[in-house]
Amino acid sequence: MTNQALPKRLIEVDLPIKRISAHSRREKSIRHGHISTLHIWWARRPLAACRAVICAALWPDPADEHCPPAFREAARKAMLDWARNHLALVSAESFPRLVAIQKDAARLDDALELRHALLDFIADFANWDNSTVKEYLDTSRALTQAAHEALGGASGTRPLVVDPFAGGGSIPLEALRVGADAFASDLNPIPVLLNKVVLEYIPKYGHRLADEVRKWGAWIKQEAEKELAEFYPKDPDGAMPIAYLWARTIRCEGPGCGVEVPLMRSLWLAKRANRSVALQLLPDHRGKRVDLRIIVKQRHGWSDQTDSTNGINAPKLDGTVRRGSATCPCCGYTTPVARVREQLKARNGGANSARLVCVVTTRRGESGRQYRLPTERDLLAVDKASKRLEELARSNTNELALVPNEELPLMSGVFNVPIYGHTTWGSLFSYRQALTLSTIARLLRELGNSPHSLEEGILATLCMCLGRQADNLTSLVTWTPGGEFQGHTFTRQALGMIMDFAEVNPWSGGSGDWSGAVDWVARVCDEIASAALSMGHVQQASATQHPLPDDSVASVITDPPYYNAVPYADLAQFFYVWLRRSVTGGLSDLFRERETPKDQEICEMAGWDPARYPQKNGKWFELQMTAAMSEARRVQRPDGISVVVFAHKTTGGWESMLQAMIEAGWILVASWPIDTERGARLRARNSAALGSSVHLVCRPRENPDGSLRTGDVGDWRDVLAELPRRIHEWMPRLAEEGVVGADAIFACLGPALEIFSRYSRVEKASGEVVTLREYLEQVWAAVAKEALAQVFKDADTAGFEPDARLTAMWLWTLNAGAINGDESPADEEEADDEEETKGKSAKAKGGFVLEYDAARKIAQGLGAHLEDLDHVVEVSGESARLLPVSERTQYLFGKEQADAPTGGRKKKAAQMDLFGELTKIGADETAWTEKTVKKIGETTLDRVHQAMILFAAGRGEALKRFLVEDGAGRDQRFWRLAQALSALYPSATSEKRWVDGVLARKKGLGL
Repeated sequence: MTNQALPKRLIEVDLPIKRISAHSRREKSIRHGHISTLHIWWARRPLAACRAVICAALWPDPADEHCPPAFREAARKAMLDWARNHLALVSAESFPRLVAIQKDAARLDDALELRHALLDFIADFANWDNSTVKEYLDTSRALTQAAHEALGGASGTRPLVVDPFAGGGSIPLEALRVGADAFASDLNPIPVLLNKVVLEYIPKYGHRLADEVRKWGAWIKQEAEKELAEFYPKDPDGAMPIAYLWARTIRCEGPGCGVEVPLMRSLWLAKRANRSVALQLLPDHRGKRVDLRIIVKQRHGWSDQTDSTNGINAPKLDGTVRRGSATCPCCGYTTPVARVREQLKARNGGANSARLVCVVTTRRGESGRQYRLPTERDLLAVDKASKRLEELARSNTNELALVPNEELPLMSGVFNVPIYGHTTWGSLFSYRQALTLSTIARLLRELGNSPHSLEEGILATLCMCLGRQADNLTSLVTWTPGGEFQGHTFTRQALGMIMDFAEVNPWSGGSGDWSGAVDWVARVCDEIASAALSMGHVQQASATQHPLPDDSVASVITDPPYYNAVPYADLAQFFYVWLRRSVTGGLSDLFRERETPKDQEICEMAGWDPARYPQKNGKWFELQMTAAMSEARRVQRPDGISVVVFAHKTTGGWESMLQAMIEAGWILVASWPIDTERGARLRARNSAALGSSVHLVCRPRENPDGSLRTGDVGDWRDVLAELPRRIHEWMPRLAEEGVVGADAIFACLGPALEIFSRYSRVEKASGEVVTLREYLEQVWAAVAKEALAQVFKDADTAGFEPDARLTAMWLWTLNAGAINGDESPADEEEADDEEETKGKSAKAKGGFVLEYDAARKIAQGLGAHLEDLDHVVEVSGESARLLPVSERTQYLFGKEQADAPTGGRKKKAAQMDLFGELTKIGADETAWTEKTVKKIGETTLDRVHQAMILFAAGRGEALKRFLVEDGAGRDQRFWRLAQALSALYPSATSEKRWVDGVLARKKGLGL
């Protein structure tokens, strides 16, 4: 049987990506019970997207001529039952269709209507609120079983979904939820343990696991608190300290000074609309010290917290640290960042020589936080904790050091803390923090080794609590004045230096404490148990050596690493060192080695750390990914379908991934962009990141017996003839779902590559083999032409010169029109590490940036060449920048009028380009000097830009002469292009306002 004769799955023909994307985005804000709160793992896929994709991949399309009649009938019964009995559960989008079905069951005799009913169900089921609703679960599982049996699966068995890069567990969890079996594997022990909890232990124990976690979590709290109570004393008045705020210190290196300077980014403690509290630095020049007091803002102004009658002038609350350098409050000398580093390095990072500056407390029966200065009692407790830790370290008989002494490597952009002296994982923790975590680790070991040893599943789940507590209890945790809470360590995929930090009291009952960690984990257990899942299987294995036999899998669905996007193994070492000191019994096998497996992890690491990973370059990554994709095809049944999630930022990355899949023997049949990310996340603000994750749908290029088809040769002329037709069919459907720009380009890859990858090779008439790269050039050209037709709708695009076509396509590719408002990261804490802030102070250029190769392909697809358009595009290294209108003044008006506006108020909006770097767009809102058009522009784009600048300069009469007397406005191409640019420019940019201003003049001028 050929692939063409196989029944198509729903995901090959349609997917309600707009609604699935909405559920995926919303899921980012859901906390309690979500798998993401069980334990940190990076780049975890949203459950909504996974659930929808798995259903659509497993269920046949009832409208396909080869759909098994048994499934079509089962789907008809299921949707009819849904319409008759469950209307109250569904969303507004699917309600009209189901109401119509309820009134007229014969509608489901139409296979297309049945397809849409199934897609509506999938979109509704993607909603987090429906993930444990019995009716949704029962229906999805019935459909999955019906599909499995109709496609040849043995009665009583379930389809097997495999994820060889299981990571955070979203994909295998959703496979179980919809009624499939799941096999999850990963090379790293942390996700293996995490997946065991989710896929094996929660289904095995059900709600009992949550009860056991709460029970034994309370026992650990009781035992640990008993041992550690003296190190976390309550206040004499009964108040409970919930957090201790610390500042690392250096000695001022100003001439004759030597004052101990507390390193603080900000002095704010509470910063709310109705409540402001801050620390005030009190320089004692004579005593050569810096004292502190707490001040509060009342209606009448600032005052001393202890004496409200003591009025204070508006204080400066900027802190002492900026970009890693430290300014002395006494003498004003600024110790440069290099010397700050050297001083902290001499103190092993300075966590244990930091100054306690404030204690945050709560009182039973009272709302809100209170703040007080530290007392001798607080300092004595810290000193006693350090001595206890030293005693325990000396008497430790475990082969592992009490406090993790494994090396913390320097990795620029990932681990910058070693620059400041944090060279071991244990150095990230103050003495008291390390004492607390080592106590919890010991108690977990005792539970595992006791005569009535704790069952493996319960112990593993309690280890999730330890991971959460460790994340909350380092010297890299910040205090957030806006919400009055402490954060956690991994707010991003890196460890950057934090000069002042918050230490949670783990026994306080406040956020970030041990009871909270236990509760978060127990809630996940309860939530997943509510779905009544069957048990999955989890195994530690490399994706390049999969343990399953040939042709045994219904579907491989996976989210592989993207080159060097996330250094998983190195990040996971943070948790690994503590889990090694906690687990016992069978779980110990996962943690035998000193470090997480790094050499064989498929991540391109040579750029992060060339000293440790010289061999793990881009070529190595591509070879390993090809091997992994080959293994996925080997275990996939010949009639099955797989989905690979990919979201790399460069066209080169995409080409390499696609090459790996084709070489591994896959035919790509569809691709769907699902919006899985928040646009304002920190990762998106500081580097190129796709707004969507593209789901590449593929089938094995195999014979019915599982052997690879190698003799299929395609004719280049036939492939080229079919390509534009396929793109023309696909892009309007994407536009209906709101998919435009780069997301639409990548969404076209699947249909385009199906034409190419169905053959073992494609040849020209000469016999020359066509490379994937050569074909992708044609894909880009076809997409560019189709997109341009969409931008200008029914206009004759051939009437526009290359600069106009390129400008329109460039803006469309960036999806600039969808970016609104200012997303500057003002609400993010400023990093102290110079490596993290390097270059931020440089004035950002305006314009719209693309990766050079992407820009070249866009231009080529439009019949243009970048080198001929240097008055529109500036190429610099690996980036290409579409010039803002203000920078084209000299070209458009001549040297004597070349000045751009300066001074005045700025309005900026963050424009996320998808292939380059974060770019600030928009120009200064200021006055221009007088502008006069001496020579009308040669192209339509030039003339539109001239008109925009005249409007911006306030030259109303000159603009009128230009449009009417000079004739620029009498050319309808001028207005069509202006209208297109108005739709494409981001709403917060000057360009958008200027072109709209020109358009507003049209009617009044009789044009």
